[in-house]
Amino acid sequence: MLCATIGAVAADPAQLVEAWRELLSRHARISEALERELQRRHGLSVSELDALQRLAETDHDGCRLQQLVEDVHMSQSALSRLVTRLEERGLVVRKACEADRRGIFACLTEAGRERLAEAEPTQSEVLQRVLPEAGPSTRAELPD
Repeated sequence: MLCATIGAVAADPAQLVEAWRELLSRHARISEALERELQRRHGLSVSELDALQRLAETDHDGCRLQQLVEDVHMSQSALSRLVTRLEERGLVVRKACEADRRGIFACLTEAGRERLAEAEPTQSEVLQRVLPEAGPSTRAELPD
């Protein structure tokens, strides 16, 4: 929907900028709604949930920190702080790579898998409620 709008206005820079601003605004409203519910119900941030999901999608529930940096779109230092918070709460552990001792892996713990399983339904619920593309039966306006 928004992509079609952007494509249609690509020739007009002012409309392109307006479409960009609308995309940023929608992203912010969706992220804020998701952040609020994840914090309230599960004590997780959107970034923490994203990291847990990315780890769960990998072999053996873990991956190199450098790969996680690329997957969650954070700086290395921000990701390191995020992993430290998750580690302090027992949701992940860091392990040295057996093949390359310079490499560090972040791996989900059982508690991390449990927290993820608890939080994903909340994520789905919020996204169905706030995403305009969610479908006619669950379509709602984005929160103001």
